[in-house]
Amino acid sequence: MSDTTQILTRAFDAAAPTRVRDSSRVRDYVDLLKPRVMSLVVFTGLGGVLIAPGHAHPFAAGLAVLAIALGSGAAGAINMWYERDLDALMARTANRPLPAGRVAPDDALGLGVLLSIFSVLLMAVATNYVAAALLVAAILFYVFVYTIWLKRRTPQNIVIGGAAGAFPPMIGWAAVTGDVSAVGIVLFLLIFLWTPPHFWALALYRSDDYRRAGVPMLPVVAGPRETKRQMLLYTLVLMPVALAPTLLGAVGWFYGAVALAMSLAFIGHAAVVWRTADDRSAFPAARRMFRFSLLYLAVLFAALPLDGVVARILVARTLVG
Repeated sequence: MSDTTQILTRAFDAAAPTRVRDSSRVRDYVDLLKPRVMSLVVFTGLGGVLIAPGHAHPFAAGLAVLAIALGSGAAGAINMWYERDLDALMARTANRPLPAGRVAPDDALGLGVLLSIFSVLLMAVATNYVAAALLVAAILFYVFVYTIWLKRRTPQNIVIGGAAGAFPPMIGWAAVTGDVSAVGIVLFLLIFLWTPPHFWALALYRSDDYRRAGVPMLPVVAGPRETKRQMLLYTLVLMPVALAPTLLGAVGWFYGAVALAMSLAFIGHAAVVWRTADDRSAFPAARRMFRFSLLYLAVLFAALPLDGVVARILVARTLVG
């Protein structure tokens, strides 16, 4: 091996740890934005954009979805900053960047505040002030109402606080139309009513974590039996709301059929959880329900824009025939 090759090899090896550290640091800052939550927010926000009546320039619509994503990430970063003491006590969250000491608290707060401001300004410039105002409301609600006020004080934290995560499709709708209609409100209610059984399923099999951290989630305060009863009731109330976009004429029978099938399956999962014993034997059923709840929302918000595609295909076939 030549001297030049040896020098280059040593330089590359010396730089490798720095590259790894830089990559890890970027990943830590991305984790502050709660990318899994953000992906669901983006998906539901995009659903509101795609089914809204009227026309939005694709570039403006893309910026609107980006603003929703950044607003969600901003709220997530501020949430992690405020809850870093709780996260350190829970096995599910102890390795997050703040409790693990990989990111300074001030850096997380600064990132959240800057992204909040930028996301709202981007929404206002790209679309309209109604959508921007709704984005402001979503961020403030998640930070001040859910994170600071409700999370540590009441078992209704998820019920009321779930409104923050229900804003994105209504924001997407408003980004196109400039207003909030009955359909936009229905999309809001769909996520609002989906949130409690979704999170309570998680809380059932993570109840020890919440108890250790002193978070008054419903399984900790009211016990598993009442939690499972509430989960079943919410899935029953959710079904007519899930069907409402079809009943209001915003979408057709394809979405309605998907919503009906998925809602019945969601109720079925809740019924299975309800029938399990009030001990750790309920955990597998609760975990399955939690995973299905993610699929439920994803499938419904995929079916909303697909409904129009299916309708156009059927019309084209009819004309050809």
